[in-house]
Amino acid sequence: MKFLLTVLLSLLPLWAQAVELEERLAPWTLLDQFDQAYTLDNQAQVLLVARSMDAAKLVDAALQGQPKGYLEARHVVFVADIQRMPRLIAKLFAVPAMQAYNYRVMLDRDARIAPRYPAPVDKVLWLQLEDGKLVARHEYATAAELRQALEQVQP
Repeated sequence: MKFLLTVLLSLLPLWAQAVELEERLAPWTLLDQFDQAYTLDNQAQVLLVARSMDAAKLVDAALQGQPKGYLEARHVVFVADIQRMPRLIAKLFAVPAMQAYNYRVMLDRDARIAPRYPAPVDKVLWLQLEDGKLVARHEYATAAELRQALEQVQP
């Protein structure tokens, strides 16, 4: 019984951090792949969160062939959780490879932001925002589904 209580109490902070519908997202600041800071504000309409390399590859595949500034024009922000990646690999290979992308990737190097938005690690989490409040939540498992959803967002 004590063990169960201890487990439940240890999970309580995770539940408290999860964002609910109609809740305002707390602002945060992350660096992108060029070490340029971005702060989440009320202008963002969609927040994409990839909690794994596989999920980030879905975003990349969905954006293939799109012009530079495609996400920014639609007020879409992409956050990639790279905290599991060894820092040396990230610094020497992964982040330089991301600099070839024609879209910004906000890098959550220390898992400060992505855990606020729980989702399966193999899917891309889509958080629909209005004036900083969460109004809808979706998960995408394929690049085709994600691409179709992005095309519905008006620039």
